[in-house]
This record gives sequence, structure tokens and C-alpha cells, in this order.
Amino acid sequence: MATMYYDKDADLEHMKGKKVAVIGYGNQGHAQTQNLRDSGLDVVIGLRQGGPSHESAQAHGFEPVSIEDATKAGDIVHILLPDEVQVGVYEKQIAPHLKKGKTLSFSHGFNIHFKEIVPPEDVDVIMVAPKGPGNLVRSEYVKGGGVPCLIAVHQNPSGTAKYTALAYAKGIGGTRGGVIETTFAEETETDLFGEQAVLCGGISALIKAGFDTLVEAGYQPELAYFECMHEVKLIVDLFYEGGLSHMRRAVSNTAEYGDLTRGPRVIDKSVRKEMKKILEEIQDGKFAKEWVEENKAGGENFNYLRRKEEDLLIEKVGKELRQKMHWIDAK
Repeated sequence: MATMYYDKDADLEHMKGKKVAVIGYGNQGHAQTQNLRDSGLDVVIGLRQGGPSHESAQAHGFEPVSIEDATKAGDIVHILLPDEVQVGVYEKQIAPHLKKGKTLSFSHGFNIHFKEIVPPEDVDVIMVAPKGPGNLVRSEYVKGGGVPCLIAVHQNPSGTAKYTALAYAKGIGGTRGGVIETTFAEETETDLFGEQAVLCGGISALIKAGFDTLVEAGYQPELAYFECMHEVKLIVDLFYEGGLSHMRRAVSNTAEYGDLTRGPRVIDKSVRKEMKKILEEIQDGKFAKEWVEENKAGGENFNYLRRKEEDLLIEKVGKELRQKMHWIDAK
């Protein structure tokens, strides 16, 4: 079992007198920056001038500076830009201003693990990765809780990189929920696999297949939507609260029997074989190379796939139904 670190294991004093430069103010940026400030730490935000996040940061009481100036000022430079944007920004605006003794930090290991970013050897390189979206990182912190985090150390010339990672995690509330130490490789590979095979790719493909099966059999699309999309939240919430057993205790015996006898027929040996292939493509860098090349080509295929999915019947039916669900805060 992994060792868990909590508030008592991390010391914010390790970051006192140091300035944290957070690069980016998006999903994670707004949450982590506000939490760090509320923890009493000195924070500066580096943004592209005139970018969409600039006004948001100002609304939260910050005065963003350029990415170059933030990097120069920061003792800890925490990059919270999208993976596909990081490399260009790093090479042009961050790398020239990294000096010995600084710490380069991330919340996802993609570009370090796949060597798209290769930092100088005289800087610490760490990762602090909350296991939840930015809005949850912020709301849990405000309530006095925290979202669990992963930490990792890639380079440690100072000898104190782990203490910095733990202190940063404490600053954003992570040690309230618990922190697990990992590696850049493990975090990146498990994160990509989870997204592709289960959380995003797997679940969305399963929902679409179930919806299409019912509609093609002549059932009303609205009923198919409720059964295969809408009610997913109810089941996932049960998973979140207490795992598989809790879900099975909460549903009917009919549903549980169907789960135990039919589920393995849907996720059969062929599916598991394909999952292993997907994991291998992540481990050997094939997916990373494909994603990097896709962005170099302007995302033509990516944008085509996006448009194609937006035109699906399940999306059209769902949009109409959700407009009548006034309890859903559609954003």
C-alpha cells in the first residue's frame, strides 16, 4: 500500500520567503493560485497579455505579469498550461530565465516524461497533481477540506525537492485529503490510460453504443438517453461514495444480478486485450508522438472528430431534454 502524507507531514515554512510563479490561469490555475494565496504564500501569475484568463485573474484580485517576468521573479515556477501549449511557451518564455536554484513544477508529467521539455540539470523538477478538477480543488479548500494529490520528483539538485512538493501540496489543500508519492512516468501513463480506456474514452464509447443499440431496436431516443446517459451520474456517485459494493447495495437485486452476469459479456477478453494495447501505446510513446504531431499539423483530425461527435443524435436529444431540467446548472 502507498504511503499517504497529510498536513502534519508538510511544512509551509519551507516556502516562506519564496515566490511562486504560476503560469496559466485556467481550470487548475485559478484554483491553485487562490488556494496558495489563502495559505499565506507569495504568488505571482504569468499570463499572455490580453489572453482570456487575464480578466478572470484580475477579478480575483491578482495583477498578472508576463510569463517572462513571472519566471524571472519566481523561485518556484509552476506550469499550468495545456500539454500541447507548454513546449512552445517553455522554450521561448520560460527556459531562458531559469537559473540554478529555481524549481520547475507541473501538475501533469506528460512533457517531462516524454522529453518534450528537458530542463537544465541545476533546477529542481517536481510535480503536484490534484486528483480532481480545479473547481473542486477550490471549493473543497474553501470548505476546509482538500482534494487528494500526487507528488513526484524528477530532478533534485537541491536535495529538498520533495519538501517543496509537499509544501506546495499543502498550500493548495492536498495534504488535507492525502498525498501519494509517485513518479512522472507512473502519473503520466496511468493518467493517460484512465482518460482513454475508462474515464473519457471508455465511458463515452459505452454510452454511445448503448444508446445506439436501443434506438436501432426501435425504442424512443429520449428513453435511451435517460437509460444510457442521464442515469450514469446516479451510478457514478454511488461508486464515488463507497465503491462497487456500495453501488450494488443501493440498486435492485435485478440490477445487481444483471451487472454481475452481463457486465463481463460487454467488457470481455477482447476489450481487455485492446486496453492492454492502448496501455502499450502510452508506455512506448506512440500516443504522445501522435498527439504532438496532431498539434503540429494544426489539429485538423482532432477538430474533425470534435465536430462529428457534436452532431450525434444523443447530443441533440440530450440538449433538448436538459433544457427542461431546471435543476441542472448547465455551464
